Amino acid sequence: MLFGPLSLSLAPYVKSSRTLTKWITPIANWYANASGYRKYGFKYDDLLVEERDDVQRALTRLTVREQYDRAYRLKRASQASVLHAPLPKEQWTKPAEDVRYLKPHVLEVAKEDAERQMWDTLVVKRN
Repeated sequence: MLFGPLSLSLAPYVKSSRTLTKWITPIANWYANASGYRKYGFKYDDLLVEERDDVQRALTRLTVREQYDRAYRLKRASQASVLHAPLPKEQWTKPAEDVRYLKPHVLEVAKEDAERQMWDTLVVKRN
C-alpha cells in the first residue's frame, strides 16, 4: 500500500509542527471541499474501494448504527447523483463530522493479515 487513502501519512509529522500545521491545514481544507464528496453527504471513508478484501472484512466489524448510517449516506448520495444536483447546503457533511470511522478497522484487519502471514511462514525445526 504505497499510495491511496490507507497508505503512509505525513499527518503525524505535520501535526507535531505548529508552523507546518498553519501552512498545510488551509490547503487540506480547500482540497477536501474541492473534491466535492461532502456536498453529497459522504464521509471520507465512504470513498474507500469496497472490492478490497481488507475493506470488506472491516465493513463487517462496524456497529449496526455505523452500517445503517453508511448505507443511508450511500443511498442519499445516489439519489442526489440521479437528480444531478448536490444535497442542500444544510445536509452537507461538516468538517467536524468527517471522521475516519472505517480506517481503524481496516488497519486492524491488515495487522491481523500480517500476523497470520508471519505465523503461516514460520519454520519449525526439530533437533
